[in-house]
Amino acid sequence: MESENKLIFVVNKKATKEDIKKAAEEMFKVEVDNVNTFINANGEKRAYIKFSAKNPAIDIATQMGLM
Repeated sequence: MESENKLIFVVNKKATKEDIKKAAEEMFKVEVDNVNTFINANGEKRAYIKFSAKNPAIDIATQMGLM
């Protein structure tokens, strides 16, 4: 999380990378640099969201109550 400034989310299979990026930016009021997606063997779609350098992922995780 800290070294790459990324968080992983399970998202809707129909969501596009652009949809995910817009949703994260609106929800957390941050800038997103990149979104990569992956569908695992169980059929779950995961989004790897890389946040801009001025928005540390640790702060977002704390805001969500994960830390």
